[in-house]
Amino acid sequence: MSHLTSLREVIAPEDVDRAVLYGFIGRMLQAAPSDADLTTIRNLESDDTALGGELAALSKAAAGSTPEGLSRIYQDLFIGVGRGELLPYGSYYLTGFLHEKPLADLRASMARFGIERSEGVSEPEDHIAALMQMMEGLIMGEFGQVATLEEQRKFFIEHIGSWAGHFFKDLAAIKSDPFYAAVGVLGTVFMAVEADAFAMTE
Repeated sequence: MSHLTSLREVIAPEDVDRAVLYGFIGRMLQAAPSDADLTTIRNLESDDTALGGELAALSKAAAGSTPEGLSRIYQDLFIGVGRGELLPYGSYYLTGFLHEKPLADLRASMARFGIERSEGVSEPEDHIAALMQMMEGLIMGEFGQVATLEEQRKFFIEHIGSWAGHFFKDLAAIKSDPFYAAVGVLGTVFMAVEADAFAMTE
């Protein structure tokens, strides 16, 4: 049995669900979804919770989307010529500039947890996609050990909770594409759920 497998056996099912959602949102913001991704999203199961309703809305939006169309939208939103419509970085949302103190603070936290920058990635580590995937890894023990709830809460408050909700609201407000707007609404609701849950642990 691998070390990672043994770690995951002690993770509560609801925390696995949280990690999956963090990872899913991160992947949607890291790159445009492939045809296989869209097929999976179109078949998402939902429930009567707030998050379930937004997953259903995303599934509906995916029904009318194509990989080619979403690739163009992703380029316009996050890359552009010089810069995209949105700048999904913690430093930018918190200070108005890139590569500022929030990024340095994040790098210090990454070092403490043993989180290393992926090879070949040129984006600053405070990109929203990277942060979503870091939370996934902390919950699932992908950086050597499962982060305690207090460690997760601290990481969320210090590096995500102060700005991610604003980013997702901006994404939800875009007029150019219903799929990414639905990702924005899903992210907005998820960040609020996480913030409320962490507040209850203080």
